[in-house]
Amino acid sequence: QVQLAQSGGGLVQPGGSLRLSCAASTSRFRSLLIHWFRQPPEKQREWVAQIASNGIAAYADSVKGRFTISRDNANNTVYLQMNSLKPEDSAIYYCNTLSSGTSAWGQGAQVTVAS
Repeated sequence: QVQLAQSGGGLVQPGGSLRLSCAASTSRFRSLLIHWFRQPPEKQREWVAQIASNGIAAYADSVKGRFTISRDNANNTVYLQMNSLKPEDSAIYYCNTLSSGTSAWGQGAQVTVAS
């Protein structure tokens, strides 16, 4: 079973940047489609971005042009670079993948955007 370990997050002022990391414990990392989701306070979890095994990325409209998802297959890690952060980006961020029919989630990382 794939395990995802996240790092990054924290408190940043509006307009600032943060980078989240998601490391996967599998030799099949290269073949995985990896997602980032977020859950704002008292709201439902929402999809943020994804990156396919071939490196093709997709983004939610709310983050397009500000967030960049990337992957480092040599280190089994996916990154979410978040720039021009807004207060409405405040949420717990989770990485996610589906492997062998099982959905795996990272432990979550709190991102707070406030002045």
